[in-house]
Amino acid sequence: MEKAGNSNHITRRYIDSLLIETRYLDSTVPTTEFSLYGETFSTPVMTAAISHLDHHIFEGASTALAEGAKNAGAVVWFGMADEAEIESIAATGARLIEIIKPYADRELIYQKIRHAEKLGLLAVGIDIDHPFANDGSWDICFDYELKALTTIELAQICKSTKLPVIVKGVLSWKDAEKALAAGVKGMVLSHHNNRIEYAVPPLAILPEIVERVSGRVPVFVDCEIQTGMDAFKALALGAAGVCIGRPLMAALQKDSAKGVEEYIRNATNELKKAMAFTGCTDLGKMDPTVIRKI
Repeated sequence: MEKAGNSNHITRRYIDSLLIETRYLDSTVPTTEFSLYGETFSTPVMTAAISHLDHHIFEGASTALAEGAKNAGAVVWFGMADEAEIESIAATGARLIEIIKPYADRELIYQKIRHAEKLGLLAVGIDIDHPFANDGSWDICFDYELKALTTIELAQICKSTKLPVIVKGVLSWKDAEKALAAGVKGMVLSHHNNRIEYAVPPLAILPEIVERVSGRVPVFVDCEIQTGMDAFKALALGAAGVCIGRPLMAALQKDSAKGVEEYIRNATNELKKAMAFTGCTDLGKMDPTVIRKI
């Protein structure tokens, strides 16, 4: 039985409530080419910032994920990991965005950023939505205490590095506004896999945040993005790119790097089909008016 208030279920229902108009006249074969922080990729469909893959799936799963995504021309996001695991991912040649937890030991955040700089990662990010445990106290994650960042601390982090700094876990204009003031170079709309019940679906608040951000930084979407059609709906509503998590974990477990590559390629082809059928010829010409909500 579905638990009341499960944010994943609420988000899934919201995505499925969004329908599309078709627009064939004057359309052409679209391109899914995607530019991010000065580099170009084949697709805006990316991996989610998954953590502890080697522990949960199999030894070497994180590098297999990276290899599959790289072969599909996609950006790799990755979550909590030690330096050796991040190095192994980077060594595949995949372009990596490392998402760092809001450690209570702030020096650990800076240490991880310096390591990311040394490896030449594409960007780094801060998981602002994971400071609290289920009882509202500071969380302990793999023996590390977490603590919410202040806007001032976020600004200091942004100023400390030449890498683009992204905030992950934005789900309100209030946080988006503070993040922009702090100098972030991107934000991910996410409720972090149901960390709080009854969370607003990211796609529901996406148009408001995109309008207010007004192109100053890219806005990405996480949570329940499973297919190319899901990706299309997010991109049409203004997202710069999307992150897929659990379906890629299943593909990874089933067929390692090949499974990840095929999943991303299939999702990209489905995205391309939706773009072709709606007259959206490239990612710069996505049109929110093709989306209708029932």
